[in-house]
Amino acid sequence: MAPAEIDASVHRQLGELVAGMRGLQDSIKRLEEGAIRSEDKAAASRQGVHSRMDQLVDRVGDVEASVTSIGADVAEMKPVTDDVKRWKLMGIGALGVTGIAAMALGVSFAEAIRRILFAVIGKG
Repeated sequence: MAPAEIDASVHRQLGELVAGMRGLQDSIKRLEEGAIRSEDKAAASRQGVHSRMDQLVDRVGDVEASVTSIGADVAEMKPVTDDVKRWKLMGIGALGVTGIAAMALGVSFAEAIRRILFAVIGKG
């Protein structure tokens, strides 16, 4: 090989190396840009998740406040409910006693009318 051929061969190989290096640089640059886009998307996604999480925390706080309020209301209503149940049981008992008394009075009244009729008719 003549020095001119070696020189041309070296230049060609250097040119190929430079072209290969540029290709690698372009590939690395595309990878970096893709990674940056991916990181930006991930950051936006995390921001959305944090925003929804904050909303959930607010809603759970509201629910806790409501439950506490409802618990207090139920605690206030329990004695009234117990009294109403007691009144209902007393009312049912009173109705039962009244019914028995009315039945006894009805039987007594019917017996009195029967005796009066027998006395009037004379079968006695």
